[in-house]
Amino acid sequence: MSEQKVTFADVKTSYRRWAGVYDRVFGAVLQDGRNKLLRQVAALQPKSILEIGVGTGLLLPHYPPNARVVGVDVSDEMLAIARERIKKHNLTNTSVQLSDGESLPFKDAEFECVVLPYVISVTPDPKALINEAMRLCSPTGHVIIANHFSGSKTWAFLEKVAEPIAAKIGFHSSFSYDEHIGKSSLNVTKVEAANLLGLSKVVTAKVR
Repeated sequence: MSEQKVTFADVKTSYRRWAGVYDRVFGAVLQDGRNKLLRQVAALQPKSILEIGVGTGLLLPHYPPNARVVGVDVSDEMLAIARERIKKHNLTNTSVQLSDGESLPFKDAEFECVVLPYVISVTPDPKALINEAMRLCSPTGHVIIANHFSGSKTWAFLEKVAEPIAAKIGFHSSFSYDEHIGKSSLNVTKVEAANLLGLSKVVTAKVR
């Protein structure tokens, strides 16, 4: 099954459209994956966390309170909501900024944990995004990914139906685990099925 090309303009347009309703539409349906991702972060207790694709900041109040947390996203509209969430929860350890996750203004190995929640299938170049996450993760740190991956027979029909329009809403409907995770340089240590009927996986990996 071929993957549709997603452009940076598609992503920007899509999240400008979705920002106001994202939490209501995608909050509960993807929460199981977020919970499993957060449990992995809590077990690791990193002192610094980078979240690429922070969106409206749904995860921000739930990270370890003593960690430095930085979130990045390409959507001003999403980040405005994330900043309100930071203010509401008085997250003095947390900041967000407008940045392209495929090319970020941080030093090599700056973070002990890099988190990618539902973002690698909505970026123009998933390989570049994963490589950037690995660059920014410390040698003893972890990259944690929550994402939809193709392969479930239950979802195969819906993926096929969604293919023609998926790129225009900023999403790769057909997204291979073997292609994007298996062929990467990530050293995967744990994979958990997540969300309804195994729609998603939560992948924990070392970078060395």
